[in-house]
Amino acid sequence: MTDYLPEGRRIDTYENLESISCLKSLSEAMRDRKILEARATVCDQNHNLIVDLGFMKGIIKREDGAIGIREGKVRDIAVISRVNRPVCFVVKGFTKDKEGNNVALLSREEAQLRCQREYITTLNTGDIIDAKVTHLENFGAFVDIGCGIPALIPIDAISVSRIEHPRERFTVGMDIKAVVKSIIDGRISLSHKELLGTWEENARKFTPGETVAGIIRSVESYGAFVELAPNLAGLAESKEGIKVGEQASVFIKNIIPERMKIKLIIIDTFKYNYNPKPPEYFYKGKHMDTFLYSPEISDKRVISTFI
Repeated sequence: MTDYLPEGRRIDTYENLESISCLKSLSEAMRDRKILEARATVCDQNHNLIVDLGFMKGIIKREDGAIGIREGKVRDIAVISRVNRPVCFVVKGFTKDKEGNNVALLSREEAQLRCQREYITTLNTGDIIDAKVTHLENFGAFVDIGCGIPALIPIDAISVSRIEHPRERFTVGMDIKAVVKSIIDGRISLSHKELLGTWEENARKFTPGETVAGIIRSVESYGAFVELAPNLAGLAESKEGIKVGEQASVFIKNIIPERMKIKLIIIDTFKYNYNPKPPEYFYKGKHMDTFLYSPEISDKRVISTFI
């Protein structure tokens, strides 16, 4: 089992469950400095996290709750928001509560510091990594890239097709992959769209003469751009009354790779409630230096570079 997974990915694994099954195995995990996971059940008035280990209680004191908490660089919401969610930790020791029950002393900060030192610092731009969506803002999606360490996917890097809000693509808790876009002063910015396929890879799923589902992304004087897939949109002829965000049934008139265009006719539109599904990834590698979105025969050249 990899040590530096996003929180929630190890909690139900055999190794983790075995390590938190009894005092002996938990003591062995402390000796071996294993990173473990369990669910936080309460954040007390002092912002200490109470963790359910099953056979006994664990406590992550406020200052051990996350990197930057003790220095005041990170707000306490980083700890409070973990209630009812898995948290990673290492076991620091044991004590007893007022009733004489054993209590495990845990540190999430130490797990994060190890993750940062032994994993995050080894990443390079272009590396493709696992991530878990933790919360969504109008400017982008925050994800956990290991042991609760956050990184941002800006909204314009989520997909080629434009969206109004990241909730149109992701839900909190969704497991995704991302590309390391930049590393500045230890802060990592990610991209996602390069994993969702090139123009040609997406266009191969469609055939002229078909009527398919789409989402209206913008309405212009000369027509409407309709998303057929997260990394593919076509231009439809204007139709009165259509609105951005509506789902559409569209007829595919033509697909023109050399001009990177898909011509559509809107048949009908209706309201659409977003219910994002896990992304379909075309790229299966571990690293990319460049990503050429546009077809080789196209006059346009749309490329991402990670060197």
